[in-house]
Amino acid sequence: MNETYFSYVLLCADRTLYGGFTNDLEHRIAVHNAGKGAKYTRLKSRRPVELLYYEKFNNKSDALKAEYAFKHQTRTQKLKYLEEHGLDIQRLIK
Repeated sequence: MNETYFSYVLLCADRTLYGGFTNDLEHRIAVHNAGKGAKYTRLKSRRPVELLYYEKFNNKSDALKAEYAFKHQTRTQKLKYLEEHGLDIQRLIK
């Protein structure tokens, strides 16, 4: 059985960016917003979160690699990455 995996980027309420991976995007966003997701998004000041961007992968390994690569960039590099993938980042720069 071929499962789809996602690498995703969230905009947190405090204007920070969070990168993650999952095999169920809708459910994972709901878990983050419920305060039961990653330690980073459990802080009330970071919620609610908004899905900014995601990529689909055919395997878990590739999704994890994409998540890792995103997380290990500076904020400036993350914004450039999002812009290169078609996002209007002006509202993120505030």
